[in-house]
Amino acid sequence: MSNEKSFNTKDMQKRVDDFISQYEEGYFSPLSMLARFSEEVGELAREVNHYYGEKPKKSTEKEKTIEDELGDLLFVTISFANSLDIDLSEAFDRAMSKIETRDKDRWTKKDTEANKDE
Repeated sequence: MSNEKSFNTKDMQKRVDDFISQYEEGYFSPLSMLARFSEEVGELAREVNHYYGEKPKKSTEKEKTIEDELGDLLFVTISFANSLDIDLSEAFDRAMSKIETRDKDRWTKKDTEANKDE
């Protein structure tokens, strides 16, 4: 992973909002956002299948990467959150707190010094 540029969620949400706010149309409706989100997930799935699955790209298909598709999905996620006035930092914190509690003993932990003290 390259650390050439680093953005926090607040910066990302503002950058997306600054871009979309310059247009009369503004944000799409929640149902349209969900459709766009689903479309981007499909494009990501296609790329993953090309790289790791049994379906190689056709010679006529343009080159895209999983990274590009994740970026598109992130843009749509941020747009969706902005359109509903959701702070992604807060949403992420709530999700991680839930997962860290619910799933803390779900999988086999790596044998590290920090885990030996538990």
